[in-house]
Amino acid sequence: MSDGPLSRLSINQETVKQWSLPELAEGCVKAGVGKVGLWRAPVQAYGVERTAGLLSDAGLAVTSLCRGGFFTALDPADRARALDDNRSAIDEAAALSTDTLVLVSGGLPPDSRDLHGARERVADALAELAPYAATRGVRLAIEPLHPMYAADRCVVSTLGQALDLAERFPAEQVGVVVDTYHLWWDDRAPAEIARAGAGGRIHSFQLADWITPLPAGVLLGRGQLGDGSVDFRAFRRQVEAAGFDGPIEVEIFNEALWARDGAEVLAEVAERYVQHAC
Repeated sequence: MSDGPLSRLSINQETVKQWSLPELAEGCVKAGVGKVGLWRAPVQAYGVERTAGLLSDAGLAVTSLCRGGFFTALDPADRARALDDNRSAIDEAAALSTDTLVLVSGGLPPDSRDLHGARERVADALAELAPYAATRGVRLAIEPLHPMYAADRCVVSTLGQALDLAERFPAEQVGVVVDTYHLWWDDRAPAEIARAGAGGRIHSFQLADWITPLPAGVLLGRGQLGDGSVDFRAFRRQVEAAGFDGPIEVEIFNEALWARDGAEVLAEVAERYVQHAC
């Protein structure tokens, strides 16, 4: 694989969602991209062990598996199911030879307005899962999501909030995701990136642009690098100054990209990555 400017680039599976896993593997090899980030649903559909073999044979490293989490339910049975599902996600990450499971915490339960209580239930879940993950060689990476997702998807909205949770546990067990799409707006992000780096807690670094106007479904509003408001070089300087030298994963949810030829999208991502993030 490439040892040039693309050597740290990882293509998240959702960026080229139109590709099957075999197409993803073939396309990355042809493009000289040696790393991929994966999502559980398509991996489960193809088969976890089969996916692991496919990517190993192609010489591709898996930089992360997304996602675990959704820990905020109040009902004990729902919480037990969530913990069981997260143990399965940890096992899947281990089988795929990735050391990073990305966690999205979950939103407020129905009829609840208790953000603090929801975040404490995230901490309770981490206390149960982190030791198990450590036995499987997997780190849990808390991903803060933009505040617009706080009600229904993620009560952890800032890197500071994510670190407040992660720092209750050993750094080799629980860390954070630095995702430009979710953090670009926060003037505290540079200081919190430095804090995360000092503690050895930057477990994943992801790129996507913030574009306006937001599409009707904001979940699919991530933009191609360079099309929006994010200063990617500034973020890269900050994480590297904090000691991060790992893979840099491009994760874009965008229906317009998914409607295009996958090889064309991948080539454009690589070009924009070099242009805007190197």
